[in-house]
Amino acid sequence: MTGAATRRSMTTQQRRAIVVMSVAAVAAILLAVTAVAGGYRINLTPSEPLGLWRIIPLDRPAAVDDLLFICPPETAAMREARARGYLRSGSCPGGFAPLIKTVMAVAGQHVEIGDSVSVDGRGVSSSSLAQRDGKGRPLTPSPSAIIPPGYVFLHSAFPGSYDSQYFGPVPASAILGLAQEVLTYAP
Repeated sequence: MTGAATRRSMTTQQRRAIVVMSVAAVAAILLAVTAVAGGYRINLTPSEPLGLWRIIPLDRPAAVDDLLFICPPETAAMREARARGYLRSGSCPGGFAPLIKTVMAVAGQHVEIGDSVSVDGRGVSSSSLAQRDGKGRPLTPSPSAIIPPGYVFLHSAFPGSYDSQYFGPVPASAILGLAQEVLTYAP
C-alpha cells in the first residue's frame, strides 16, 4: 500500500468510528428524553432502594403512607441542605433533584418533634432525631406543629435521611406523583 492509500484507509475507519459514536450518542439522548418524559427516574440515594423508579400521576390528595416523588421547595433550609451536600442537583425549581419520601402526616395532624417524631401522639418508627450530620455539623429540627392545609409531612426510615423533621412540612403542590419501583436494588 502506498502512503496515500493508508491515509485514505485510516480516514475511512475514522469516519466509520465517528458515525457509530454519533448514532450511539443520539440513541442515548433519545432514550434519556423518552425515559424522563415517561416519568422514569434513577435513584442514587440510599433513602430508598437504588435503581429505576417511575412517577405515577396522583389524581387524589396525598395520604399517610403514600410513597411520593416531590420537588423540594425553594427555601433557605433547602438551599442550605444543597450547600451541605444533602440534596443533589436536578430538574426541580431551584435546581434540586426530586426526592422520594413517605407521607407521615397530612393537614390537621399534630407532629411533635423531640428525640424522635410522633404524629397525633403515636411514635414514628426510625425517626430518631440526629443532633449532627455525618460531618459533625449541627442539625436544627423543625418545630412541632399542626400540619397546615395544603401541606404534607414527609419521612424516610433510612438513618440519616434528610426529611421533614429537619425541613418542615412541604406544600402538596411540590408532589410530582407516587413513587413506583421498577428495577431496584436495596443494598
